Amino acid sequence: MKVLVINCGSSSLKYQLIDSETEQALAVGLCERIGIDGRLKHTPAGGEKVVLEDPLPNHEVAIQNVLAALTNPKYGVIKDLSEIGAVGHRVVHGGEKFTTSVIIDENVIKGIEECSDLAPLHNPANLIGINACRKLMPGVPEVAVFDTAFHQTMPKEAYLYGIPYEYYEKYKVRRYGFHGTSHSYVSKRAIDIAKLDPNNSKVIVCHLGNGASISAVKDGKSVDTSMGLTPLEGLIMGTRSGDIDPAIMEYIAGKEKLDIAGIMNVLNKKSGVFGMSGVSSDFRDLDAAATEGNELAKNAIDGFVYRVAKYVGAYAAAMNGVDAIAFTAGVGENDKKVRKAICEHFGFLGVKIDDEKNAIRGEEVIISTPDSKVKVMVIPTNEELAICRETVALCK
Repeated sequence: MKVLVINCGSSSLKYQLIDSETEQALAVGLCERIGIDGRLKHTPAGGEKVVLEDPLPNHEVAIQNVLAALTNPKYGVIKDLSEIGAVGHRVVHGGEKFTTSVIIDENVIKGIEECSDLAPLHNPANLIGINACRKLMPGVPEVAVFDTAFHQTMPKEAYLYGIPYEYYEKYKVRRYGFHGTSHSYVSKRAIDIAKLDPNNSKVIVCHLGNGASISAVKDGKSVDTSMGLTPLEGLIMGTRSGDIDPAIMEYIAGKEKLDIAGIMNVLNKKSGVFGMSGVSSDFRDLDAAATEGNELAKNAIDGFVYRVAKYVGAYAAAMNGVDAIAFTAGVGENDKKVRKAICEHFGFLGVKIDDEKNAIRGEEVIISTPDSKVKVMVIPTNEELAICRETVALCK
């Protein structure tokens, strides 16, 4: 079966066409500047990237262009749309309504709409993509795969906040967690690579990118994760603050004459390692600046490393041990210095790192030594493949 995987943002759309038999991507692409002017970047497997500067006034036109690119005689990879057996959609927030991936129908669309107040920037965009595909590809089964679903196995002690319970009852204010598709995929690969028993395993996944989160996965199920009601909680990230004293918001608001929207803009877009350093949210820029003696850049890296190590230690305690630690996403897969610095905190776990193996970038490899008591590995994430697998499982 050929599965089209769609990931809709507010002004962008990522896609992959995957052959589920071989699990190989036949084509990958990105529509950007939707609603502004429009650009489609399309790369067929084994071919060269094609950039099309066509207007993309909305997501429906963007998807029309994607389907046209996939079937184009010169750079397409299928002859006819009938070759697409199913469509898998990334949906950011499923609240408590969706604990697994589901085949999309009118009730599912209604449920996603009802969760939109929990993800106002993401769910509406995801719905636009869903509705556009349903219109352009009638009769083709479509599946919603939720970022939050994998973490719905968390126990109450992990997901309830220390606030009046009525806010949970009324508004479902609780920890949901994100990057669930990535955490699910990577934790399963970690279990396979480390040859662990899926029903008796303790894995910590460190998804470290511009957005970053950590999960504790016990016996194949998420039991805790660092992001919360929104993706703002948890680690220091590229531009997000992560955990802070909530009273900071009131204090800065008074000093800077900011309203709640202004404060949230600071916490989401002006904080993290970008705000701490004043240099960049990109760790390559931070490393270059720190190497040249920029103290603020060094502080930002050290703060990020410390926070990751602290969460890993907490999750090892929460699970009463850990068998494997996996690094993934942009920083986790490619930054050997950050990985090494984080792992230097884990002597108490008996972790030993092989520096030669740790020097790799973007490859699947165990970077711990054979005598390390905990296996540490790098596993490139593949959220699109995970979405494809979920889609095929429901559409067979």
